[in-house]
Amino acid sequence: MVFDPKKTHVAVLKGGWSAERPVSLVSGAACAKAAKALGYKVSEIDVGRDLPAVLQKLKPDVVFNALHGEGGEDGCVQGLLEILQIPYTHSGVLASAIAMDKEKAKHVFRQANLPVVRDVVLDRRKVAGNHPLPPPYVVKPVSQGSSVGVFIVRPGDNGPPQALLAEDWNLGDRVMVEEFVPGRELTVAVMGDKPLGVTEIVPMTGFYDYEAKYAEGGSRHECPAKIPATVADAACQIAVAAHQALGCRGVSRSDFRYDDTKTSPGRLVLLEVNTQPGMTPTSLTPEQAQHAGISFPELVRWMIDDASLNR
Repeated sequence: MVFDPKKTHVAVLKGGWSAERPVSLVSGAACAKAAKALGYKVSEIDVGRDLPAVLQKLKPDVVFNALHGEGGEDGCVQGLLEILQIPYTHSGVLASAIAMDKEKAKHVFRQANLPVVRDVVLDRRKVAGNHPLPPPYVVKPVSQGSSVGVFIVRPGDNGPPQALLAEDWNLGDRVMVEEFVPGRELTVAVMGDKPLGVTEIVPMTGFYDYEAKYAEGGSRHECPAKIPATVADAACQIAVAAHQALGCRGVSRSDFRYDDTKTSPGRLVLLEVNTQPGMTPTSLTPEQAQHAGISFPELVRWMIDDASLNR
């Protein structure tokens, strides 16, 4: 569907209450600025529990969902928008819910014969007691993004991270422990059913954590990634297959580890799919779109035109 900017009221949802609120505020502000420049009437909403009443009062024609994490990326807001019959960007209820739950998403990826690593999902308190897998391994919350609450446990470390036992831990009791894959960090954005390219992320701190993702100078992006063409093609094919297996729509971004430390061409592993990738000035999806010849405003307009219900 094409929404005429001169006749369309866009509500940009940002903020929310998840651990990724700061990133969402920046993503939402950037998208709202681009939408205004394109001529849309734009209302920016810092999302709270009163969102249904706010939307019913504003009566937007379409919602640009720039929320990240709990509440905004896990199917909850999508379900509300379905009830209110307001078309929205990104994936629908089911795809959003499955992708946000790393355990469920991996079940889907395995059924689709996509390359993933072995893992176990346990209560965080049990993980903190002893090594659930031989080090090195990764510990991550089952339903968080932006590398929030992610730890790497290496050989020689004094057991799993004791932060899992902290009283102020608010990232859920279920954590995924998975095999650590050495090598390089790759990502592929998918727009519709087409990959935009492959980027290698080189963190300046040695680990692509929250700060490396969003702090200025925290990481360097190689776009396109300097990898064998066969590996790049495989990453693009896997990203599209994962997007389709989950039932995503709009824009998604698949993250990979590429282990070229032992053999050539190496091992490519799918980590997860982000159904609402960041749209900040340092975000990967706008950067890949730019490399593919799509400006940030053009990307925002495409996402608004792609907004819909029930698919």
